[in-house]
Amino acid sequence: MNRRYGLALIGILTSSSALATEPVQPIEPYQASNQAKVELGKKLYFDPRLSKSGFISCNSCHNLSMGGTDNMPTSIGHNWALGPINAPTVLNSSLNLAQFWDGRAKDLQEQAGGPIANPKEMGFSHSLAVNVLETIPGYKQAFQQVYTNDRIGIDQVTDAIAAFEETLVTPNAPFDQFLKGDESAISDTAKAGYARFKSVGCTACHNGQALGGNSFQKMGLVKPYKTDNAAAGLSAVTGKEIDRFKFKVPTLRNVELTYPYFHDGAVWSLEEAVDVMAELQLGQKLKQQEIGEIVAFLKTLTGDQPNFRLPQLPPSTNDTPRPDPG
Repeated sequence: MNRRYGLALIGILTSSSALATEPVQPIEPYQASNQAKVELGKKLYFDPRLSKSGFISCNSCHNLSMGGTDNMPTSIGHNWALGPINAPTVLNSSLNLAQFWDGRAKDLQEQAGGPIANPKEMGFSHSLAVNVLETIPGYKQAFQQVYTNDRIGIDQVTDAIAAFEETLVTPNAPFDQFLKGDESAISDTAKAGYARFKSVGCTACHNGQALGGNSFQKMGLVKPYKTDNAAAGLSAVTGKEIDRFKFKVPTLRNVELTYPYFHDGAVWSLEEAVDVMAELQLGQKLKQQEIGEIVAFLKTLTGDQPNFRLPQLPPSTNDTPRPDPG
């Protein structure tokens, strides 16, 4: 597809009927139905006392100041243990069909409980984390208000964290403004990049509001992907050999912020990521200009980042178990 044709194709997207048939749809702001639960979940998300060391919180690996990731190939967990896989962004994660690269958690609530009890991540247990919270009057009061229950349970903890994470959508990206009819919201280069993104086949996997997160695909569909990372992908969940090296397609929302890329975090630049994906997944060798156009489009996918006052965490008491960093 030549550049002039690509721009002409993009130009027809301003009608509502054309938008409805597009493979990418705008993200809309999230409206919380229970703000008290969201505020409780926010505190828990930032609270390192849910880890054995008292040092690691959800935000450590999914830093909301860094695109919801830690910008590391694989995360550093309890006792400086290196994680086995790249930390996916928490932003827009509510739009995923499942959580984790291999989809082993069906939703955000189930995902929230995993790192707490993982010895290489937060290094704690669910019961010990709950014991900590039950010694903190501020949390006892907040849980009573939200759940009308005198006892704190791990299901309530993960439910509150999930409620907060559901709010972490990033609307109003320049590309969303363009989809809604503002032709000036993105550059001509980015418009050509979106046309090329579609014409070469990227939208077969990267589609919907999140441009991904809604299917599992084999990494290295046309050519093998070479990596030292031992992650097996979906087959670790299903036990089926046909699912080996299938991973949940990552969202491309805010992708400029969520480097390094791929499940092993091996690629640091968007240009290289586009080049590798085109060759390995689509069997195409793109020219540098074509790569540059697609990258220009991808950079228009950065939306409004979470913007709120950091929560004031309730203080521990003399009965609160002390951190154990060892």
